[in-house]
Amino acid sequence: MDDTRQRGDRGVTLPPAVGDLVEVLAKVTGARAVVLGGSRAAGTSDASSDWDLGVYYRGAVELAPLEKYGVVHPPGSWGRLMNGGAWLDLDGHKVDVLLRDLDAVDHWSARAARGEFEIDALLGYVAGVPTYLLAAELASCRVLHGELPVQPFPAALADAAPAKWRFCRSFSLEHARMHARRGDVVATLGQAAKAALEEAHAVLCERRAWTCNEKGMLEKAGLARLRTRFASAPTAAEDLVRWVDDVAAELAVARDERRPWQR
Repeated sequence: MDDTRQRGDRGVTLPPAVGDLVEVLAKVTGARAVVLGGSRAAGTSDASSDWDLGVYYRGAVELAPLEKYGVVHPPGSWGRLMNGGAWLDLDGHKVDVLLRDLDAVDHWSARAARGEFEIDALLGYVAGVPTYLLAAELASCRVLHGELPVQPFPAALADAAPAKWRFCRSFSLEHARMHARRGDVVATLGQAAKAALEEAHAVLCERRAWTCNEKGMLEKAGLARLRTRFASAPTAAEDLVRWVDDVAAELAVARDERRPWQR
C-alpha cells in the first residue's frame, strides 16, 4: 500500500447533527479514522442524498456510543466487506454509518496490488462486489478525523481484472441465452443486466478508475446506450434470443465467441 496519507479534511460542511455524530465516532475506542464517503464526498450529491460516514477501526470497536442513536449491526453482520454499521435518521438527515475493519482493508488492498480479487454476493448489487472495493473506498473518501493510507489504482489489477470480469460477462450472456430459449423474460434480463455491469467493471479497470458501487456504472463505462435496449426487450422466446445476441453485440461479444469454461 502506498505510504501517502490522507489527513483530516476540515473543508467539509456538515449539518450540526451529523457533525456531532462525527465527533462521537472519532472518540470510539478502536476507531482510527472517520470519513465522509459516497456522493457527498464526491461532490455529486443532491437534496435526497444520504450522508455516508465510515468508521475505520483496528481490532475491537466500541459500539455503545453508536447504539444510542439507533440499531447497530455489529462487525460481520453485513458480510466480510461491507462489515456492519447503522442506518440512522438525525434531524431529518439520512445517515449511514459503515464499519470498516482495517485488517480486512489491508488484506484486500494488498491482494489488489498484486492483481488479485474475489467477487462477493451482496444485497443491492447485481454483478456482486469486488474485494478491491475496500481500496476504492479509501481512494474516494474524505477524511474527517484521523488518517488513512491511500492506494492508487494498481497496474497489476488493471492488467488482470478486465479478463476476469469478461469471463463473468460471457458466462452471464450464455445463461441469458439459455433462459431466453425457454421464454423466461425475468431471468434473461437479469443475466443480461449482470453481463452489462460486468463489462462496465472491465472497462473501468482498464481505465484504472476506482468504483465503489453500480450507480451510474454504465454511463461511466460508455455503455449508457444499453438502457434503450433493455427498455425494448421482447417477450417471445425467439425474439428474446435475438435480443440477447443484440445485447452481446453492444458489449462487443461475438455470437461465436470461444467459451473459456468449455476449453
